Amino acid sequence: MKAVEYVEKIKSGELSAVETTKAVIKEIKKLNDYNYFNTISESLALELAERADKNPKGRLAGLPVSLKDDLCIKGVETTCSSNILKGYKPTFNASVVEKLINEGAVIIGKTNQDTFGFGSFNVNTDYKIPKNPLDTTRVTGGSSGGAAGFTALTKFPHVAIGESTGGSIAAPCSFCGVTGMTPTYGLVSRYGLIDYANSLDKIGPIAKNVEDLELVLDVIKGNDKKDSTSLNEDLKNDNKVKKIGLIKETLNVDPKIKDLVLKKLNETGIKYDIVSLPTITKSSLSSYYIIAMAEASTNLAKYCGMRYGQEEKVNLPFNEYFSNIRTKNFNKEIKRRIILGTFTRMAGYRDAFYLKAMKVRTLVIEEYKKTFKKYDLLVSPTMPIIAPKFSEVNKLKPKDHYMMDIMTVGPNLAGIPHISLNAGTYNKMPVGIMFMGDYLNEKKLFNIGNGLQDN
Repeated sequence: MKAVEYVEKIKSGELSAVETTKAVIKEIKKLNDYNYFNTISESLALELAERADKNPKGRLAGLPVSLKDDLCIKGVETTCSSNILKGYKPTFNASVVEKLINEGAVIIGKTNQDTFGFGSFNVNTDYKIPKNPLDTTRVTGGSSGGAAGFTALTKFPHVAIGESTGGSIAAPCSFCGVTGMTPTYGLVSRYGLIDYANSLDKIGPIAKNVEDLELVLDVIKGNDKKDSTSLNEDLKNDNKVKKIGLIKETLNVDPKIKDLVLKKLNETGIKYDIVSLPTITKSSLSSYYIIAMAEASTNLAKYCGMRYGQEEKVNLPFNEYFSNIRTKNFNKEIKRRIILGTFTRMAGYRDAFYLKAMKVRTLVIEEYKKTFKKYDLLVSPTMPIIAPKFSEVNKLKPKDHYMMDIMTVGPNLAGIPHISLNAGTYNKMPVGIMFMGDYLNEKKLFNIGNGLQDN
C-alpha cells in the first residue's frame, strides 16, 4: 500500500495508526538480525500514532517514518552510528523532524549508517553491520544502508529519511532495489543534521515508490531561517521531459548492468543522445573527496570529550586527553578521513589540494549547467556494480571503496537533484538507474520516475 492510500485510510478511520505502529515496531524487532535500526523510538511512535488517530488532519497522518541516525530527535539517542556519540540525546528536533511531526508522521526510530556518513557499503558502522534485504551475505550500500534496507523489507507503508553527501541515498537504493530522491542542495533544511561536510550534505526521502517520495519531499522542503544555506525558492513548475542525455563515460560498466539501464531508458519513449562529460568523469571524484574530507576533519574537531562526545575524568593535559578520547571512540575510517582532511588544509598544501579542488568543483558545476541547456535530464547507472558480498568488500583497499562513488559524486558535488530507480535485476540483485536534473527541477525527475514505475 502506498503512503498516499494509507494516509487516506487513516483519515477515514478505516485503519488505526496505533495498530499499524504496533505492528511496525513488532516487525522491526522481528527483523533485528538485519541490523537496520540503532534505536526504536517506541514510546514516541505510539504517542504520535495516538495523536494521529485522534486528529488525522496532516498530510502524513499516521505514516511510519524512520530517520537516519544523523538527524536529531528530541529525547531519542542520536549517534551517527559512532561510539563517540553513544548516549547522546538531543534537546531539540531537527527542522525536518518538526515538519514531519506537524503533518502527522509517526517517528519509529533511527536507522543504521556508516559512522558520520563515511562509506559506500555501510560496513563502517560502530553498530552491527546491516545486511542486504535480498541476500544477507551482501551489503546494503551506504551510508543510508539501514534506511534503504528496511524500506525494501518492510510489509507496511513506510518512508525513510536519508542523507547524502556523495551518494549516500542513491547507493543503498540501488543495492536494495528501492527509490530515493536526493534534492537540490538547500531545498531541505539541514538544521539538526549532524554534519559530515556542510557544503555537500542533503536530506532526502527513500521509499518503495515515487509517489511516496514526492509526498514526503513536499512536506520537508522549504526555507528555514535556522539554516543559512536554506533556499528561499520553490521547485520549478515545468515537469516536461523532452530530451535526455546518457552520460557516455558511465557506460564502462558490466555489460549486463549497461543493458538493463539502456532497456529501462528506452521504456521512457523519450529521445536521448549519448553525451560526454569529461571534466565531471575525470575530476569530480578527487575534488569531492578533498573537499568532503577537509570539511569533515573540521566538523569532527568538536568531538573532544569536553563539549561533545564521550567524556572521562580530566587527569591529563588537554592534548593528551583529547587524543585519548578520540583514539578510543573513533574507528579507522574516521581517523583516516581526519588525517587526509587535515593534510589538505595545512599551510603549504592548501593551494595545491583544497583550493584546486574548489576550482574543479566550479568547473563541474559549469559543465552540468552547459549540458542542461540542451537536455532536460541526464542519466547513468546509479552504481557501477551490484551489491557486493561482505567477503568481497573485506578485500578492498580504501581507495577501492572511494572509487565506488564514481557515478554519484558528480551530482552531489554540484548540488543538483537526482533520483535512483530500480532498473531490473542481475544475478538476482537490483540494478539502479539514476536520473539527474538541473537545480530545482525535481518535478521532472518525479515525472520520469512515475512513468517508469508504471512500466
